[in-house]
Amino acid sequence: MIDAQDAARFRRLGTLTIFAVYFVILVGGIVRASGAGMGCPDWPTCFGQWVPPTHESQLPANYHEIYAARGYESTAFNPVKTWTEYTNRLVGVTIGFLIFLTAWTSRVYLKADKAIFYLALSVFLLVGFQGWLGSAVVASNLKPLMITLHMLLALFIVALLIYAIARSQKPLLQAIDSHWLTPRFALILKIAMAMTLLQVAMGTQVREAVDYIAHEHSYIDRQYWRDSFPIIFYIHRSFSSIILFTNFWLAWKIYQQADKHSLLLRTAYVLMGLIVTAILAGVSLDRLGFPAVAQPVHLLMANLIFGAQFFIFICLNYSTKKAG
Repeated sequence: MIDAQDAARFRRLGTLTIFAVYFVILVGGIVRASGAGMGCPDWPTCFGQWVPPTHESQLPANYHEIYAARGYESTAFNPVKTWTEYTNRLVGVTIGFLIFLTAWTSRVYLKADKAIFYLALSVFLLVGFQGWLGSAVVASNLKPLMITLHMLLALFIVALLIYAIARSQKPLLQAIDSHWLTPRFALILKIAMAMTLLQVAMGTQVREAVDYIAHEHSYIDRQYWRDSFPIIFYIHRSFSSIILFTNFWLAWKIYQQADKHSLLLRTAYVLMGLIVTAILAGVSLDRLGFPAVAQPVHLLMANLIFGAQFFIFICLNYSTKKAG
């Protein structure tokens, strides 16, 4: 039998860690949108220092040549970009500590449900790999493929965390009334999740193109970026309508059948709010000259949408077992 306080501690830490991972995704989006990814051209130090400089005078006079010899062309110190990237790294380190604590507290499930412990341990190991991948992103001089892999791994880490926390609350989820659940609904939910992943994949392609366009424009003249958008941008934009209506159908079915105060219905409301926010952020990117704040918000919403869908899937998976 698991001590209630130990279980609650694991649940609180795990939930905090989930929100923290989403926060680091947001910060990473800000880094990318602002062009601050190379604000620290080395890793784990920043311009060779554990605490980065605040003024160019604190760097060697020939630092341009030093980093050019390492393969980083036109390295120029920008205090805002440097400290933006450094903050991103600090947040990442904090995530590492939180995930370690989550894995440590999950050991109380070793006898009752070993899968929870191994899920938390896997997340801890994956975060270590994610840290290495972050260094590889810097070493690659921000190659788009490496950035995309870095983001997708963060999405996978969050999914494992959500599953671990949800599994620890299995009795609560089994109490959800799902007598109304049909094979059609379950199939559409799976399709919606796959569509979200496809949309995220297309979004990474759009972001790669935007990164190139932004570099060509020196991260200014945002109102002209849209003129150079590739065809994948327009497919990505149109596909959002299909995603909106598919998820609206799912939310409507839950609204019709689920208890009005249930966790399932609240999650459906959150899902629709996230999708609308993501679309509005996307519209602002398209029509308002690509404002810098919209890109990280758009990225964060995409990750949250999949997380909400995945949580609904888990809820129904456990409740279905009870009904069956």
